[in-house]
Amino acid sequence: MKAHVSSILLGVRDLDRAKQFYTEGLGWKVKDDYGVSVFFESDGASPVGFYGREGLADQVGTSPEGSGFSGLVLTYVVRSEARVDEIIAEAEKAGATILKPAGALPWGGYGGSFADPDGYIWSLGYSAQGTDQPYAE
Repeated sequence: MKAHVSSILLGVRDLDRAKQFYTEGLGWKVKDDYGVSVFFESDGASPVGFYGREGLADQVGTSPEGSGFSGLVLTYVVRSEARVDEIIAEAEKAGATILKPAGALPWGGYGGSFADPDGYIWSLGYSAQGTDQPYAE
């Protein structure tokens, strides 16, 4: 296998709520809506989509029940501290749970994190230390 992700599928409990959070709250644009799954415009990156949690669990052969930290964190690297602050504010306004307010990070960067309505964790970050980072925007 190559170190590449073809798409990111998140199993959600309420597809309409998830679509509303990401489209109205964070400004994502729907590319394809298949009823049981939704994919968003990716701007050339790995596509992100939602699938009903039970259906996705069944598709991969596992239980849809789960709790606590799953070990999965989605990262979003931006080009300024101000943009980190803006996105944290957008997410909170849209109904996200702020897990770690934006601020200085132990390794010298700046960032914060939030959980979407299904508990998926997004880590936002900025660092002036490198120019070859995987910027999301």
